[in-house]
Amino acid sequence: MSETTLILIEIGALLLGMSLLGRVAIRFGISPIPFYLIVGLFFGEGGLVPFDASQGFLEIGSQIGVILLLALLGLEYTASELLANMRKRPTAGLLDALFNAVPGAVFALLLGWGPVAAVALGGITWVSSSGVVAKMLRDLGRLGNRETPIVLAILVMEDLAMAFYLPVLAALVVGVSLLQGAITVAIAVGAVSLILYVALRHGAFVSRIFTPEHPEPLLLGVLGLTMLVAGLAAQVNVSSAVGAFLVGIALSGRVAQEASQVLTPLRDLFAAVFFVFFGLATDASELLEMLLPAVVLAVVTLSTKVATGYLAARRAGIGIPGRWRAGLALTPRGEFSIVIAGLAVTAGIEPRLAPLATAYVLITVVAGPLLARITDATWFKTATRRRKPAPA
Repeated sequence: MSETTLILIEIGALLLGMSLLGRVAIRFGISPIPFYLIVGLFFGEGGLVPFDASQGFLEIGSQIGVILLLALLGLEYTASELLANMRKRPTAGLLDALFNAVPGAVFALLLGWGPVAAVALGGITWVSSSGVVAKMLRDLGRLGNRETPIVLAILVMEDLAMAFYLPVLAALVVGVSLLQGAITVAIAVGAVSLILYVALRHGAFVSRIFTPEHPEPLLLGVLGLTMLVAGLAAQVNVSSAVGAFLVGIALSGRVAQEASQVLTPLRDLFAAVFFVFFGLATDASELLEMLLPAVVLAVVTLSTKVATGYLAARRAGIGIPGRWRAGLALTPRGEFSIVIAGLAVTAGIEPRLAPLATAYVLITVVAGPLLARITDATWFKTATRRRKPAPA
């Protein structure tokens, strides 16, 4: 059997299975994300039926999935709305880092892994998964909620913080000079500033490049621009997700509306591939050893994430149900956590960091969508109605 034929069979079987599991998830009123992850574990390394031929295709598809999730999320908001939310809530970003990075760093030190591993594990527990959170908000119909801009502001501040954090971590793990690390950070900050400037000052011009009357050229143009900016952002050590998000907010008016419609089916396809590939890339056999530490770490940092979102929403004057929705929506970790663990392990910092990070991310990604639905439960609504919100 030729490799192309095998890829077609693997991808076809995978998509068909995902479709059936998606119907099961919808029938029971839960997010399909945990099911997609389990499918990936089943067919990944250490699984029962490894998928080898289609790994490369699925890896690229997963990257496109994250890019499209964030691009379409950006289309829901304007650049001025984004910056206004970030200016109003600078303390939310600081609390987020303090509440969620410190527990991971302390945990690594307690395990005796050393200061560089502590910096890495702090980053793993700090940053929420933009891709998972974006899909959750869409699946639960919360994009228009009052607390959603607060959640997005925290996500974007985290992704922007990665422009500083990742070059610093890379410098630490490979032992480069302070000057080289500073140059890398400066380039990343300059790239983010440039993209923000174009989105704010020239967003109308960017929108005029495209014509909303013709779906096919619009689809190709917006998708091409998004992937181009995401790739250039990644080249200068800025998250490709940040680049894609900022392209989304740079588009406005009818172009943004039509672009959202034509890109939505592609987003749904590749976002599902992203979650499956995450499971595929995980060796299930290595998770057992670090499962208990990962559970302990997840319990602590799920709680601190909920506190982060709750306090940020409280300061914004959001009611109690919205505060809980904001906090629970932020709980999943994902793509950045795996990238950070990969940097540290590749440099030989601590080999046990990889299975710990994988088990930790899987726990939070599975738990996050389930926890986010708690606020829709009748008992929760009844309990929150009995309480009067404290003044912000």
